[in-house]
Amino acid sequence: MSLQKFFIAAAVVILSGPLGLAQQTFRVATYNVENFILEPIQNRPLKKPFAQAKIVESILAAKPDVIALQEMGKKTALIKLQAALKAKGLDLPHVEHLLAFDPAIHVAYLSRFPFKKITRHDNESFLLNGRRLHVSRGFAEVEIALGDYSFSLITAHLKSKRKVSVADEAEMRLQEALRLRRIIDARLKANPEVNLAVLGDFNDYYNSKPLKALVGRGKSKLVDARPGEKNGDGGSNRINAKWFPRNVSWTHFYGVEDLYSRIDYILLSPGMERELDRTNSWIPVVANWGHGSDHRPVVTTFVARDK
Repeated sequence: MSLQKFFIAAAVVILSGPLGLAQQTFRVATYNVENFILEPIQNRPLKKPFAQAKIVESILAAKPDVIALQEMGKKTALIKLQAALKAKGLDLPHVEHLLAFDPAIHVAYLSRFPFKKITRHDNESFLLNGRRLHVSRGFAEVEIALGDYSFSLITAHLKSKRKVSVADEAEMRLQEALRLRRIIDARLKANPEVNLAVLGDFNDYYNSKPLKALVGRGKSKLVDARPGEKNGDGGSNRINAKWFPRNVSWTHFYGVEDLYSRIDYILLSPGMERELDRTNSWIPVVANWGHGSDHRPVVTTFVARDK
């Protein structure tokens, strides 16, 4: 067995399935690491050592096989994070770091599994009020094969709610979401059964226009994985079954408004949703989590077998 195949085999969790059959599972996470920057740029604060250590602790709590990262600095910062995780026992040897139009922060991946295919959406643009604007962080798309099972991930960090001079921030975020949805539609048109997860920091609420655009409708509608804390909550909303459950699922803290909200998502194609193990999907609870980032990781687990 090659060393690469050994790492893949060692990463797979074995659970008891129907009729006692073993099922291979893998874990996917997303995490905005809040300016994981190690060199001065754009007046953004450098990531202090205690904050870097808390990011490592939070990722270790998530135990991902693949993690999508937002607000990552240069590739050197990503490599430093990778090395820190390996020193603590989490080896994610495969790296993808997307350079787009934002010079300071980027989207990236760390993975235990090799990437079968990488597609870099680093030149996406849209027209807004007669002006051509670019998707600042782009979209990073990877495909991974685990034996006969393959899946694709597309990570994004949509425009924040911070006001800018070039255009309305909400309109910019909506246009970025529409650009991403076109990519999703293309993948689903080519293969309606594709195993696809769209994940990252979308900077808006589930009922917002950008999220409605991303989720879509009909047969191509994406499913919101919506993990929550493992604090004993469970079941549907017993007050109104049409609403989300009232379990703790916030992912972000906005200090100016003292507001906790859910703006980080893992959205699944119908094909991949069938493999979701909701029982083993969660938001890690880490003491002093906010010393690392204003976001928390979101973690999902899947069975590596088409259903």
